[in-house]
Amino acid sequence: MPIQRARKRSTMQASVTDHRCDVAVLHLRGELDADTAGRLYTTLADLLERPVPRIVVDLTGLRFCDSVGLSAFITSKQVIAARGGWLSFAGADDFLTQLMKTVGLSRYFAIFPEVEDAIAAAQL
Repeated sequence: MPIQRARKRSTMQASVTDHRCDVAVLHLRGELDADTAGRLYTTLADLLERPVPRIVVDLTGLRFCDSVGLSAFITSKQVIAARGGWLSFAGADDFLTQLMKTVGLSRYFAIFPEVEDAIAAAQL
């Protein structure tokens, strides 16, 4: 009888800080995949309730992201755009930056090297 190993469950933490110009920074840590996307959807839903959602997603602590995780951002774009807001990314490592370019997210969302750069762009 083969031995089955338990699949390690992914973990992700999501927290929000508010900054000047009504910009919310969504800090993600850990792994964003099918196991953790629900937490992201819940956090994004709260942010989408704002009259004009202006969101910077801080990816500096994200170690992994798959298509399920990316789809949360894509599906949120319609609501954000309808309310006159925007969503941008900051702090992505080389893997995530290339992944976002490959799937075409870089055409629809601004990608900044640092959170501060994204917040500064909001003031323009």
